[in-house]
Amino acid sequence: MTAERIRIAYCLDNLDVGGTETNAVRTAERLDRGRFDAILCTLHPDGPLKARFIAAGIPVHPFRINGLVSFSAFREGRRFAQLLRDHRIDIVHAHDRYTNVFAVGPARSAGAALITSKRWGTSTRAHALLNRYAWRRSDAVLGNSAAVARDLAEHDGVPPDRIVTIPNFLDDADFEPMPDAERASLRQALGVARDALVVGSVSNLRAVKDQASLVRAVARLAPDWPALRLVLVGEGDQRGPLTALAAELGIADRLVLAGARADGRRLQALFDVSVLCSRSEGFPNAVIEAMAAARAVVGTRVGGIPDAVIEGETGLLVAVGDPAALARAIGSLLANPDLRERFAAAGQSRARRDFAAAAVMAQLQGNYERLFALRRR
Repeated sequence: MTAERIRIAYCLDNLDVGGTETNAVRTAERLDRGRFDAILCTLHPDGPLKARFIAAGIPVHPFRINGLVSFSAFREGRRFAQLLRDHRIDIVHAHDRYTNVFAVGPARSAGAALITSKRWGTSTRAHALLNRYAWRRSDAVLGNSAAVARDLAEHDGVPPDRIVTIPNFLDDADFEPMPDAERASLRQALGVARDALVVGSVSNLRAVKDQASLVRAVARLAPDWPALRLVLVGEGDQRGPLTALAAELGIADRLVLAGARADGRRLQALFDVSVLCSRSEGFPNAVIEAMAAARAVVGTRVGGIPDAVIEGETGLLVAVGDPAALARAIGSLLANPDLRERFAAAGQSRARRDFAAAAVMAQLQGNYERLFALRRR
C-alpha cells in the first residue's frame, strides 16, 4: 500500500438514475478517503444523483459538448486536460460509452492513467468504433462480468492483461428484510392484494428489456393463476405499447405499472418471482438486487445475466424472446414454493459472498493502487 494519496477523476455522461450511474455514485461514496481524493467530471450535470456526489464531498465539474466528434468536444477536452493538471489527477476513471471516448485525449495529455469501462451488451456502430479506440488506449478496461470481459478480448481487441473484471455491487440495505407492515403498505399503494402472487421486473420500459415477452408470458399463466399480478417498475417509451398489449391479451387488470421510483430496487422484496427478460445486457443490477432481497430469479440467457444467475441453483434461465419458455419457468416457480425458497436462499448467499460492497470495493481500490504504482514507475 502506498502512503501517498491517490487523486481520481470520475467521469460520467449524466447524473440520472440508471444502472451505470448508480454504480458510479455508490463507488464514489465508498471510496476510502484515507487513501483517495476524488472529483467528478460530467457531460450532463443536472440529474438527481448530483446531490449524492456533493453530499459525499466530491466536487462536480460540468463539461458541455455537442457530440463526441465535434469542435465543442475538442474545446472542452482541452479544458478537461487542464483541470486534470490543476488537480494533479493520477487516475481518470470513465464509467460509460460517452466519457470513455471524451476522456482519452485529456487523460493522455495530462499524463494520468486511464481506466475505461464496458457495462453493456450492444451499441451503435459509431459508438462501438469510438469505444474500441478508447479501450485500446487505456491502461485498464473494467468489465462488470465475465461475459463482458470475454467480449472485450474476443471482439474488441483489448489485450487480456489490461482487462479487469469487477462486478456491480450491492448496498448493505439491499440485504435487509422488508418488515411485513411495510410490505403490506407498499402492496396496498400499488393496488396489489395481500394474497396476490406477484411476478415483477425492475428495469426501464424499453424495447431492449423486452417486457412485452413478460406480458405475454403472464397472459399464458393467467387462466391457471387467478391471483397472479405483474408489477413493472420503471419508465420509458414502451409504457403505452405494454399497456395496449396487456389490454389486447385480456390482462389489463393484472398489470401494474409502478413507474420510475427511487425505491425501485427495494420493491424486489414484494415479488414472489423476479424477472429480467432483456434481449441484451451487460451485468444488471436488478438481478443481484433481487438475489439480495431473497427472491427467486428468472432471466434470459444473455450478456452478464448467466454470470449472476446460476441456473438450477439461484434461478432459471430461458432463451431471449420466448414467452412460452418464460411462462414455463415462472409457472414452475409459482407451483413450487419450496423451490422458490431454495433459489432465494442460495441467491442471497451468493450475493453476500460475491457482490457485497466491501469485497468489490477492495478489488477496485486495489486496481487503483496498482495503476498508481505503475504510473509512478
